[in-house]
Amino acid sequence: MPLNIGVLALQGDFQEHRAVLESLGAAVTEVRLPHQLEGLDGLVIPGGESTTIVKLAHRWGFPDALRHFIDEGGAVWGTCAGMIVMASALLEPEPEPLSLMDITVSRNSFGRQVDSFETDIPVKGVPGGPVHAVFIRAPSVQDQGEGVECIAQLEDGTPVAVRSGKLMATAFHPELTPDTRIHEMFLRLSAGQPSAV
Repeated sequence: MPLNIGVLALQGDFQEHRAVLESLGAAVTEVRLPHQLEGLDGLVIPGGESTTIVKLAHRWGFPDALRHFIDEGGAVWGTCAGMIVMASALLEPEPEPLSLMDITVSRNSFGRQVDSFETDIPVKGVPGGPVHAVFIRAPSVQDQGEGVECIAQLEDGTPVAVRSGKLMATAFHPELTPDTRIHEMFLRLSAGQPSAV
């Protein structure tokens, strides 16, 4: 039986995630309403415009549904804007994140679109050498609660990927490269399997 993975499809680059996950054998649902979380093993919150995603999530009643999904053992992975959506607090006044993960995040931590960059970073739990990471108007983790582990950081020590149980957040965009190892790690998380390394 393939894993059932949802991709939150309110706004952003959900189709890119869907393509990668399907290439890895997952059954993928584009989630637009809370009842579509039922029966899923995991959910990806994609990159996009975090303020828009948060507003739409509140409008359609996602905050409580997502917390229930996590309480029931569902895995959640936020990429870029998804990291902002999952945070418990932001350094900026808006949007109000959904408090799914005990992290404090700074939006656009590295500057505007023109300050986007790419670099290679090792990621704990991902075998086979560094991951090529694409940062586009990316956030960063400024603080993390107990039980939240930094699994990737830049050379200056800035955390750009974190994990807590079956929750994961990355400041970069793995769906924009041909490397599928981060998606594979999320599928292992969704299946309740231990990390590869």
